Amino acid sequence: MTADPRVARRAPEDLDEFQRAERHPDFRVDLERIRFSPYFSRLSAVTQVISQSGAGLAVHNRLTHSVKVAAVARAIAMHLYRDEGPLGELVTELGGCDPVVVQAAASSHDVGHPPFGHLGERALDRLARDRFRLREGFEGNAQTFRILTRLDEHDVSGAGLNLTRAVRAAVLKYPWLRGQGGTRRGAASHKFSMYVVDADDAWDAFVAYPSIARGQQTLECSVMDVADDIAYSLHDLDDFYRAGLLNQATIAGEFREWRREGADLRALDTGSLRSVSRAPGHSLELLWRRLEERDPWIADADAFDAAVAKVTEEVVEGLLTVPFDGSLGADRALARFTDGWIRHLQSSVEVHREPAHRSGHVMLDQTAWHEVAVLKFLHERFILDRPDLAVYQRGQANLLERLVDGFAAWLEDPLDVRRAPRRLLDLVDLATEDYLAVRRDHPEALPDVDEAELRQRALGRGVIDYVAALTDAQATHLDAMLTGQTERLWESGQGL
Repeated sequence: MTADPRVARRAPEDLDEFQRAERHPDFRVDLERIRFSPYFSRLSAVTQVISQSGAGLAVHNRLTHSVKVAAVARAIAMHLYRDEGPLGELVTELGGCDPVVVQAAASSHDVGHPPFGHLGERALDRLARDRFRLREGFEGNAQTFRILTRLDEHDVSGAGLNLTRAVRAAVLKYPWLRGQGGTRRGAASHKFSMYVVDADDAWDAFVAYPSIARGQQTLECSVMDVADDIAYSLHDLDDFYRAGLLNQATIAGEFREWRREGADLRALDTGSLRSVSRAPGHSLELLWRRLEERDPWIADADAFDAAVAKVTEEVVEGLLTVPFDGSLGADRALARFTDGWIRHLQSSVEVHREPAHRSGHVMLDQTAWHEVAVLKFLHERFILDRPDLAVYQRGQANLLERLVDGFAAWLEDPLDVRRAPRRLLDLVDLATEDYLAVRRDHPEALPDVDEAELRQRALGRGVIDYVAALTDAQATHLDAMLTGQTERLWESGQGL
């Protein structure tokens, strides 16, 4: 076993001559394991924001998003890795920033996302808590860590892909259990990156980072996090612009009225703003108040105003004034726009020895941070809030509920449980083993839980693990099968 704690695994690796010649061959092994994983491949059929079938054109899915996050993250990491001045010394002091570790984390950061995007995440979280009394519910980031370290086995039983500490730590975007981190105004963040059954593995990863405070991302993780924000803010805008879903007049009205009626809007209480949030200018003012409340350590009224002005000029009164017509010229114009923004945001990265609360060691500067927030607002307000999308998503939530209830009922049927999908049974067995280990090693984490209740929770975790690993199409097909609405029994690639 290598002496470097960052590359520690559960078992030594057999490396070929080419790999031995690399500085950190273990990190390259991790990246290849992730990219060859079926969980990574399935991302090509998992919704990013809207599905390809729903949009009627090729939009980003979780795989293409992850590939682009990895590209953005690598460029940032290379800049930090190559610096030989004070910045490079700080990077080394904080544990290092290996570009391959960053690529591995960026490639894998979304493998835990369930079918149907964030809608699926919310639906499974509710079902986990209400149906199975799993207090931690479901969270895509925590599911990512569980897949990499437990569910997607490679060469060592029980060790998942058997990744190095560096890569395991780099995917812990919210390095705490549910309810234990990211507090603001007395309320805990709903985001977290580990379930109680996977916590020991997570804390073990941080052994290699004595300079990183508890509850903080590693430097490599924070590079991935920043890259995710950059990619999300721009590539979804790309999708909706190409699809013709961003109405320039409506968006221009929102931005114009916010600037024109700013003083009157600031005088309104938040409740009044929300009651008429669809009136022009009101949603943008609500965005500012949300930033000011959640992130007072960086939110600044002048910086927000400048960000609104920049997005107005370059996006609302620039890009969106010329509808995308599918021509080569339109492709070139959009590529120039996207490339310019990515370069601008990548060059706005800062490294801090002691970052503010709820931020990473690597972060966007104050100007760029507000710009990303305003860019995200465009599709959050004018796409995600659309009533037609809401109707579609409610149907998807109902589908996931039928799947969870159907598989749970199957496992609880003593006369037919033996015919349940083998992988489902395996996942329940793994979850049962994990919960029994927690009760044995950390009884304080499961207070007043008897064995019958523990096994019921394990059944629930196994069902959730199973459904969360489906693609959009697999979920739809299995729902039709369980409800008797299809005669296509042997659909290929279902992974039952």
